[in-house]
Amino acid sequence: MTNMPPVDPRIEAVAARLKAASQERAEAYAPPTDWQPIWKRPRKPKSIKAKKAELAKQRKRLKAAGVRRFYGAQSRRPRPRQNRIGSAAARRDARALSRMRHSNAWLW
Repeated sequence: MTNMPPVDPRIEAVAARLKAASQERAEAYAPPTDWQPIWKRPRKPKSIKAKKAELAKQRKRLKAAGVRRFYGAQSRRPRPRQNRIGSAAARRDARALSRMRHSNAWLW
């Protein structure tokens, strides 16, 4: 003996309607047949003017980056101290001032 329920035409009709509705929904949400992902579409060639404008923009950007890099390196480069203090007298004064600065002597 099988324990299959008796066939009810109302249940069968509801099941058929549900199956048809799910099929319609699947067709509605499916991508169109001629659809292609954007990376596979053939590229539209740029006009010469647009290409030149893009290259000019890129050149400008790269030049600005080079200038920034140059001045960034300039600010970090160690400078020889003797070149900044020109004469021997000025060097002596600077040395004396430096000694005073690093000592714990109190100026009255």
